[in-house]
Amino acid sequence: MDRERKPAREILGKLVVTKEGKRLGLVKDITFETRSGELIQLVLKDATPYVKNLNVERTAQNEVLIPYNTIIAVGDFVVVNEEDLV
Repeated sequence: MDRERKPAREILGKLVVTKEGKRLGLVKDITFETRSGELIQLVLKDATPYVKNLNVERTAQNEVLIPYNTIIAVGDFVVVNEEDLV
């Protein structure tokens, strides 16, 4: 995976898709460990109906959380490995 550091503003608002091309939603926010700066997960907005098929964690406000370790690449889209989400 391309672990090149990118400013958060470059990731916010990007479409999150699986490597198979299924749309999951848009990046609303990023959570990270404040001491180390390690990214923990992406918070999605406008989650698609497809997300209901996945066993993903949600916030108290029912926002979808995508673990950072599922991210394969960040380019025009944020690509995640769907198998790692279940």
